[in-house]
Amino acid sequence: MIEDNPPTRRRIVALAGHRGHASTVREFLGDADPSVRAIALASLERCGALTAADLRTGLADDSPTVRTRAAELAATHPDVSILETLADRQPLVLEMAAWAAGERPTDAEVGAVVAALIALAGEHRDPLVREAAVAAIGSLEAQAGRKAVLAALSDKPNIRRRAVLALVAFEGPDIDEALQQATHDRDWQVRDAAEELLRITQPD
Repeated sequence: MIEDNPPTRRRIVALAGHRGHASTVREFLGDADPSVRAIALASLERCGALTAADLRTGLADDSPTVRTRAAELAATHPDVSILETLADRQPLVLEMAAWAAGERPTDAEVGAVVAALIALAGEHRDPLVREAAVAAIGSLEAQAGRKAVLAALSDKPNIRRRAVLALVAFEGPDIDEALQQATHDRDWQVRDAAEELLRITQPD
């Protein structure tokens, strides 16, 4: 039976989304299976029928699978707050929320969002979350995050690479010095990124 078969329900929802059958998709927003609910949100977005209320419900879902998908969709819905999602207990949700924050610079809560990103960049135990937060600060060109980005240059290699790229959003002697120091980093990708940025920002 369909109701006992999540893979079948996922296919139904995905197909309905591709065909623009929003009413069919909506029947599965409260499905017992988190993966079905997550696909339902994405399918509504595909239909152009995802509402702010739908997204808020997804961001508050009990399942991190659904919250992660909702956070991804929030990137193009700056009218829906993601502040609470930036305090989620699940690293995958946080990583996606940080990415989404960097994609929506028109967010009315950008000041509070940047403060949350700064905290994540400096304090979160998961390196992928820290990396996403640093990248988002750079994407937003958030001047309040300057110190957080500079501090990230002492983190793990992947985070140092992100921090170097984020430095393009800032100017000043301290930024130039940080880039120069990064050209001597232990990681060759960090060195290459720093050298490339110096070529762009300080052409001969």
